[in-house]
Amino acid sequence: MDEEPLEGQAFRTVEAEDAPVVLAPDGAVVRPLLALDGRGSQAVFELAPGAVTRAVSHATVVELWHVTAGSGRIWRRQAGREAVDVLRAGTSVSVPLGTAFQFRADEDSPGPLRIVAVTMPPWPDGSTTEARPEHGPWRPTVD
Repeated sequence: MDEEPLEGQAFRTVEAEDAPVVLAPDGAVVRPLLALDGRGSQAVFELAPGAVTRAVSHATVVELWHVTAGSGRIWRRQAGREAVDVLRAGTSVSVPLGTAFQFRADEDSPGPLRIVAVTMPPWPDGSTTEARPEHGPWRPTVD
């Protein structure tokens, strides 16, 4: 089935190393990459070996993560269930709407834990209410 192209959508190419560096509400370093017509956005998250983010949940967005380097753990809690899963290169995880989550990089990780994330709809720039504080299992180490 052929789909009609979206009018006005320009092709964009971005190198992660050239993207601006910002801090995510959970304390991870983020390089926002691309956004597409209100449908989704993409970013790269990095967390230094031994670092632990703050636990948060999202008010309006869902995310799909794919780990490209490093190792660590993610904790997720939703609707009375919770789990801790291993993060390593090649692992993909979902963060459904309203899920409390926290992640950490292993102290012996061979470098930063690096995650490519797709956020749907796009992350709301300038929002102070999208990431809601939660109680997670680990003590955060990020500022």
